[in-house]
Amino acid sequence: MLALRLTRAARPAVQLRRLLVTAASGGTGFLLLGTLGYALGHPETPGTAVPRLVWCAVPLAATVYFALAVARTDPGTRPRPGLSAVGLGPARLMAVSALTTALSTTLGSLLALVAFLHLRGDLRGLPFDGAAAGFLAAGRPLPLPAALTLLALVPALACATVALALRPRDPRPAHRDARLLGRFGAYGHAAGRETFGAYGRFGARLRAPARRADGDRDSGEAAGGPSGADSTDGARGDGATVGGTETGAAAGTGAAEAAEAHADGAGALAPPPAPRAAPAGLPWGVTTVAAGLTVQAYAGRTVPALVHLPADAVAVLAGWVLTAFGLVLAGPGLTHLCGRLLQSARPGALRLLAGRGLMAEATRIGRPLGVLCAVTSAAYALTALSHGPATAFGPLTTLGALVVTGCTVATLLTAAVEARQCRAETTAALLRLGAPATMLRGAALLRAAALLVLFGPLTVAVADLAALPSSR
Repeated sequence: MLALRLTRAARPAVQLRRLLVTAASGGTGFLLLGTLGYALGHPETPGTAVPRLVWCAVPLAATVYFALAVARTDPGTRPRPGLSAVGLGPARLMAVSALTTALSTTLGSLLALVAFLHLRGDLRGLPFDGAAAGFLAAGRPLPLPAALTLLALVPALACATVALALRPRDPRPAHRDARLLGRFGAYGHAAGRETFGAYGRFGARLRAPARRADGDRDSGEAAGGPSGADSTDGARGDGATVGGTETGAAAGTGAAEAAEAHADGAGALAPPPAPRAAPAGLPWGVTTVAAGLTVQAYAGRTVPALVHLPADAVAVLAGWVLTAFGLVLAGPGLTHLCGRLLQSARPGALRLLAGRGLMAEATRIGRPLGVLCAVTSAAYALTALSHGPATAFGPLTTLGALVVTGCTVATLLTAAVEARQCRAETTAALLRLGAPATMLRGAALLRAAALLVLFGPLTVAVADLAALPSSR
């Protein structure tokens, strides 16, 4: 019920993103049903429908990835202070996000089923003069359990992915207590670990001598001392000595208390956060892309065409998968490198702001950029192999290409929206400090231009290298 209320009360931009998820889910569900219709229409060759079902994994993965990106940017399920007191903790918000995603994808699957039944003529006769009757098996009965099983794939995978990605995590770093050698060789746990530099901190070791001096003084006063002048002289002499000791002890105690307060974090400013390390996937991504291109080069000698999927084209498909996976791995590293290059050679305020923004958003923006680069290079390679626009592609292939391309572009735009939401506080602080809005817009345009300059030639180069062995 809460998921329905949040869905109804969302802003128009959020509703638009959810409708796009519904459209992508409907397109993927229709492709799966089209594969079932092809298998029903060709019962004499049931193995020919398996490659079509394998190709449906690409739009299925794109749809699930897009649904995850939309769930991340949903402001209605974002943790806020005070929500745990009313029962909306991180686990409950994660469940609400998963249910909202399930609602959007289920609606798309139901629309796909209605469109499939309408084109088959099961509702009100064959539309479009029976043009879709050939690849949808219009004259054969539809097995409802198989259709429902295929339609349930998108909601189930999307819901599980969102729940797994948005699961509650403990923000505190996990640490283990040091084990000490106790009495008779038994192992024990230390009561607390000393922080780095606590032993040599100024005034940290003056508490113990001060306590010993106070203890000696208290014991002397309890036991009694000499009377008269000796007592007075002793008190005067001891007072000078003890007074000096007390002064040092007081100073040492104050320094130790200040050190302990600084160590405990009470009454002291929090240290600045450590700078983020560069993404470590760039070398692995480059290696995987090189391996994928090598596999395609060796497989392209025996497989002349990649439009269809014969039995000996599995190596070419594996090479394309490796290349796409390598581009996704290398995307965050390339984005971080682009931001670092923007700040080189004595940068000004504009280049510094744009470069630091790219470095901070490298992981969030780099992966969708890698996916877009992989999809664009694959489409460019297929177009080059077919010697022009793919006029021989059927309606289902065109629908699959539209679903994959649309989900990829929409995921990148959604990631940009998420990055804008994450840096909203920084932007507001810059505006309060007097930074002009034109500089912020210029930094955004500079980031987009730098990414286009880096990823555009990379996409064309990978596509040319992927299509070169098979075009010979």
